[in-house]
Amino acid sequence: MADDHNDWRETAKAVPELGFLRMLVTALSVVMGLGMIAIVAILWLRLGGGAPLPELPAQIALPEGQTAAAVTFARDWIVVVTESGQVLLYDRAGALRDSVQP
Repeated sequence: MADDHNDWRETAKAVPELGFLRMLVTALSVVMGLGMIAIVAILWLRLGGGAPLPELPAQIALPEGQTAAAVTFARDWIVVVTESGQVLLYDRAGALRDSVQP
């Protein structure tokens, strides 16, 4: 068994390209590891913090005690989902058109 261990080392000395190949594989492993770290860091930075909520137009007044959890702007109306789950439908002028209770 000890002879097998020394046999591959002698073969590696006889073929100098194997040392170069070993260096290339090591460099590739390091670069791939750094690339994975960079991808994880980019995803963490881009997806880590939630997207900021768009500001509610000044003409829209929410019902007493309600806060906006989501705001959607459509062509003719604005939809506001409150923290309690209530869905409020406003027109572009800011008038409440409809509401849906959870």
